[in-house]
Amino acid sequence: MPSESRCWETLQALRSSDKGRLCYHRDWLLRGEDVLEECVSTPQLSSYAGWVVDHVLPHTQENLSPSETSTSSRSTSGLDQPSFVPKSPIRSLAFSPASPRTPATPDGTKGKRESQHTEPMLLQSSRGIKVEGCIRMYELVHRMRGAGKRESQHTEPMLLQSSRGIKVEGCIRMYELVHRMRGAEGLRLWQEEQERKVRALSEMASEQLKRFDERKELKHHKEFQDLREMMEKSSREALGQQEKLKAEHRHRAKILNLKLWEAEQQRLKRVEQERLRREEGQVRLRSLYAAQEELLHLNQQLDSVGQHRDLKVDLLALRSRGNQLCGLISGIIRTTSENGFPTAEDQAVAESALQEMRDLLADARACEDKRRQEEEEAQVKRQEAQAQQRPEVRKECPAPSQGPGGKRSEDLQVKVQDSTMQWYQQLQEASRQCVLAFEGLTSSKDSQVKKIKMDLQKAATIPVSQISTIAGSKLKEIFDKIHNLLSGKPVQSGGRSVSVTLNPQGLDFVQYKLAEKFVKQGEEEVASHHEAAFPIAVVASGIWELHPRVGDLILAHLHKNCPYSVPFYPAFREGMALEDYQRMLGYQVKDSKVEQQDNFLKRMSGMMRLYAAIIQLRWPYGTRQEVHPHGLNHGWRWLAQILNMEPLSDVTATLLFDFLEVCGNALMKQYQAQFWKMMLLIKEDYFPRIEAITSSGQMGSFIRLKQFLEKCLQRKEIPVPKGFLTSSFWRS
Repeated sequence: MPSESRCWETLQALRSSDKGRLCYHRDWLLRGEDVLEECVSTPQLSSYAGWVVDHVLPHTQENLSPSETSTSSRSTSGLDQPSFVPKSPIRSLAFSPASPRTPATPDGTKGKRESQHTEPMLLQSSRGIKVEGCIRMYELVHRMRGAGKRESQHTEPMLLQSSRGIKVEGCIRMYELVHRMRGAEGLRLWQEEQERKVRALSEMASEQLKRFDERKELKHHKEFQDLREMMEKSSREALGQQEKLKAEHRHRAKILNLKLWEAEQQRLKRVEQERLRREEGQVRLRSLYAAQEELLHLNQQLDSVGQHRDLKVDLLALRSRGNQLCGLISGIIRTTSENGFPTAEDQAVAESALQEMRDLLADARACEDKRRQEEEEAQVKRQEAQAQQRPEVRKECPAPSQGPGGKRSEDLQVKVQDSTMQWYQQLQEASRQCVLAFEGLTSSKDSQVKKIKMDLQKAATIPVSQISTIAGSKLKEIFDKIHNLLSGKPVQSGGRSVSVTLNPQGLDFVQYKLAEKFVKQGEEEVASHHEAAFPIAVVASGIWELHPRVGDLILAHLHKNCPYSVPFYPAFREGMALEDYQRMLGYQVKDSKVEQQDNFLKRMSGMMRLYAAIIQLRWPYGTRQEVHPHGLNHGWRWLAQILNMEPLSDVTATLLFDFLEVCGNALMKQYQAQFWKMMLLIKEDYFPRIEAITSSGQMGSFIRLKQFLEKCLQRKEIPVPKGFLTSSFWRS
């Protein structure tokens, strides 16, 4: 109907107004008597609702047709009947924002379009909606009628006056219902449309996925084909390259084999030439040695010529020239030993010198024969003169024999100096007295005393065995432990507390065993590992400085086990057993079997290295005010005395090398020019003496000493020994 259509427009305008967007609750009318009591006052509609009733509804009725007007009037008159008017006031209700408007769409166009389609259907059912609204109002009025007749009588005129507001309320409710139905229908249609679109999109996505899988599979197949073709191509190229390399390798191998064959031929040729050169060199060397031997023999004969008579100027000149020739041959041999084999020029020079020596000897003998003949003639003349003067002739005794130059030749001594021998005997006596001092401890059969002896021996020897070059802090711990033991303080050994005060003879026993262990370490540990001499020596030097008696016992054990450290060469006495004499020389004899010479030299070398390290080292944590108890002056004394004694085969060269390698650098810094003079003396005077008594099978130690000394003289420096304890060692 037209009026109803205008009503809807009015209601739409009300809904779009500010009042229509306010929140309200419909359930307030159902809350009970409390709410109804609040509604005693006269019901009031909003000012906007009154304006709509006064201004909008009259215009809508004017535009209605006569039939619609009559219908509207009938419906209005029907609503104005007393039976439909509620007897209690009704509060004006506002629109709820939660009421459905148009269906929610992304752009609002869909809801508008759906409303246009559904509007004819809703207009056709407007009368049913209006009837439903009237029914709902009747139910509401019927529920409110029970509020009391007394109240309804007072409010009836007022409610009759607000019939138009009730009609508006009904229209509002009908509008909400229609709007809700329209929204539900639109939502259903929108959902169906969305489901359809989703299905269409799903099918399209499925088809696209299939196409994508097909394209991907095609791409993989193409890539696989390309990769296979590339691999086949690379394989063909690699095979071709391999064949080419094989051909080049065969060609190079052929060339290399040819070069190797040529090189081998050249090597064989060089080997053959070297062999021939060596053979020729050996022949020249043997002839050179033979020439030297003959030259020395001729020089000796030259020296013996006229040794019982006064020498004249011409004979002295011959002997001087002979000595020069001997020096020339010796220089040629020395140069030959350094450079290899002698050359033909060396051999020619040696033969020329030998021939000249023969001529000198012939001239000397001729001079001697001439002099003897002149002396005989002079003697005959004197005898004739004396026979004429005296009837009796007395024969004169010849002068005592003298060496060349009128003096006896002096050789090096064999025995040690008296002062050194006396010092050696004093140390051995002190060692024997120390043994007698703790004899009761060692000979006791008491189990408790034996236990104390074993604990003391372990406490003295185990720390010495633990000395190593690991760290300076570890070495200091060992030193402190030994020092505390000797000072009478208890120390831990084998899990027990040990002290020398447990037995009156404990201190003597510990001192003796400690000194013995130090020397034993040199004999065994230093002999095998030369670097171990320095940590053992620095601990021994520190203990020696704080406990001098231990140092004397160390020297006594060292001299007993290695008499060459005195230096002292024990002499064989008549009636002495051979084994006892060998023990005096330092050899170990077990079951009548003497140890091998190599092992003997190894032990002597270890003890000499330990001694050479002791005389140059001091304990770094001790007091520097006092001098070293056995310092470098004793090393200089030993070196001077060993050079004043005749050398021993294989022993002297070994000990000299060990001593100079360990202590040479310290002696060089201490004595400087005097030290180098002594080195020159060893080279020029002592080497020939060692070489003269050394057999060909024992030349190893002599050659080692000679090379070491010549290298040091060439560089004017003796290197620091390997394993020397530096300042960084004590910081570790």
